[in-house]
Amino acid sequence: MKAPRYLSEQDHARVSAAVGLAEAHTAGEIVTIIAERSDGYTDVALAWAAFAAILALGVLAIAPEAALDLYENLTGGWIVEWTSREIFFLAALAATFAFGCVLLVQLWQPLKFGLVPSPIKSARVRDRALRAFRIGAERRTHGRTGILIYLSMRERRAEIVADEAIATRIDPEVWGDAMTAMLDQIRAGRVADGMIAAIEGVGAVLADHFPPARDDRNELPDRLIEV
Repeated sequence: MKAPRYLSEQDHARVSAAVGLAEAHTAGEIVTIIAERSDGYTDVALAWAAFAAILALGVLAIAPEAALDLYENLTGGWIVEWTSREIFFLAALAATFAFGCVLLVQLWQPLKFGLVPSPIKSARVRDRALRAFRIGAERRTHGRTGILIYLSMRERRAEIVADEAIATRIDPEVWGDAMTAMLDQIRAGRVADGMIAAIEGVGAVLADHFPPARDDRNELPDRLIEV
């Protein structure tokens, strides 16, 4: 399934222009990425399904008579005395049914992502941003001055990852204002404006610490990447 595009061609051009303008005042190289999501969270969906199965078995263990009566009423059975085989079969059936139902309802993506704990989302977005940075920016500039602005739409999270030269001179907390400016615009539905705000904020910090060299050249593409 093809990931949705969040920005128009015009917005892409605006973001690219903002990157070019920011880089004109610094030796830093800014890379921008918008991801539809940072992970599929299949493991989390399976964990919820497994929890549902265990919960179903727990209910059977706590109230076996009620569960057996319910099964008899639903099936119209005439069972007078349950055998061990029949009880184990019912337990397996209940666990399988619970597992399958919870897994099935998570095919609805809003629910699936809503059930992912916040710390897991943050960790996966951070991990994906770091992997994207290593592929697209890390050590790909002469002075190791690449920096990535990464936005993950489904998780509603963003990351700013800097290469070695920047990271050793600028504390991560410095990017807080750029991050806040970006997220304020995105919450208002202005994704392109949010990216541009982040680019301007990051560019201003880079201009103070890494002014452009006399032989400075554009080493990384200015275009926004949507994945």
